[in-house]
Amino acid sequence: MISQFAKDIRKFNTMYGLPVNDFPTIPFRLHIDKGTTRQQLIDRLKQFKKILQDEIKEVDDIVDKVEAGEEPLDILTDLADWLGDIQVFCASEMLKFGLDNEMVLSVIMSSNFSKLQADGTALMIDGKLQKGPGYWKPEPKLKRLLQAALHAAEEGEQT
Repeated sequence: MISQFAKDIRKFNTMYGLPVNDFPTIPFRLHIDKGTTRQQLIDRLKQFKKILQDEIKEVDDIVDKVEAGEEPLDILTDLADWLGDIQVFCASEMLKFGLDNEMVLSVIMSSNFSKLQADGTALMIDGKLQKGPGYWKPEPKLKRLLQAALHAAEEGEQT
């Protein structure tokens, strides 16, 4: 069952003329020799990086409010808006590439759960959870799931 958030992201992309892809895809044909479509993908990735960097910088405004002693509710409101915007940007971008946000996050969270140390504790360094001996990388599982989705898309085109 598709979440309301996923429905809203689809509506958002559609409303603003942004790509909506139901299966994993790169919206540019990279195998063309001339390289112009490859450059379009590179440009899009760089543009998205800039959007995220600009969004990340907005934390400085929140830090200023904390330092100024503003009300906790106002700070929480700004945090909710800031973190939510980052999630919307990422989910919209995933839909452009036909990546299933819920599936991807589920695999990554399962991988994160494998980071515990041998004694079952979490090791944090500078606020980042460190990988334990049972850690497994999410990329191989993501690749298998994406291959299955691509295969399903191809099967659907053939029927």
